[in-house]
Amino acid sequence: MSLLIRKPGIRAVVRDLGRFGRMALGINPTGAMDALSVRIMNILLGNSENAAVLEFGFPAPEIEFETDAIFCIGGCDAEAAINGSPVNAWQPRSASAGDLLTFSDAASGNFGYLAISGGIDVPEILGSRTTNVAAQFGGFNGRPLAAGDRLATGETNETFHGAFPALGYSLRPRLTDPVRIRIAAGPEFHRLTAISEQLLTGEPFAITANSDPMGFRLSGPKLFSLDDTELLSSAAVFGTVQLLPDGGLAVLMSDHQTTGGYPRIATVAAVDLPLLAQLRPGRSFTFELIELGDAVQLLAERERNLLFLKTGVRLARGQVC
Repeated sequence: MSLLIRKPGIRAVVRDLGRFGRMALGINPTGAMDALSVRIMNILLGNSENAAVLEFGFPAPEIEFETDAIFCIGGCDAEAAINGSPVNAWQPRSASAGDLLTFSDAASGNFGYLAISGGIDVPEILGSRTTNVAAQFGGFNGRPLAAGDRLATGETNETFHGAFPALGYSLRPRLTDPVRIRIAAGPEFHRLTAISEQLLTGEPFAITANSDPMGFRLSGPKLFSLDDTELLSSAAVFGTVQLLPDGGLAVLMSDHQTTGGYPRIATVAAVDLPLLAQLRPGRSFTFELIELGDAVQLLAERERNLLFLKTGVRLARGQVC
């Protein structure tokens, strides 16, 4: 089976959950910006949660199915259509050879996703199929997709029997205002002045236009450190909140560098990374400081909900759990 890219849109790349275990070698994970959406769509399709998908911005790509397929779309709030007929997000759907998938502009959110039963079949490099655009490897020839590219899809043993369960609303992205992003104190949080600590959680911030999957620059109040002592470069992760020399903030995203030398004043709670990834430039939000244990508990609750989803999908298809 294969997909033909008729129009590439903006930054359409093959993604999975990331290339982990290589940061000591300087190889960053570069997984999906909204990993929760990827996991949910793959669960709905009966794939491995780490199956490769297509991640894209807007304007979105136009994609022709060259063979019959079962697919699912999700991520941001965008309307999709097959041959002009609307397609529901968060629900598997069949496509026939020759069908054309198109998208409208997203009403909210940054990244859309297309998952295919069997996953997108590109070579696995260092344990992952994700695209590292900066290093130009992985995914489809290490680059964003272009018009005329063909993506092979993997084989699947999944039997749907016409059962295409839709995702309930509890796990769908909530991009309505007000938006709060929960954070835990980072290794250098203590370096903030008392006033800066208050501003961090008491004033709104917004994503700026010079943001990308490597990092989001934030507009908002300037924060200050107690001293100007330079730091040794230290490990950085998806969600690290850095205090920049000009008093601004940057949040490292999926394509983040492996180390950084700016103060790491906070880390975004893992459960809120998908929400942050989907905030458009200019969208305002506030930070809420929580304890690390609370962030772990929130993540555990989300994992339980995903387990319930897996069980529900199997039951809907008459499979023995």
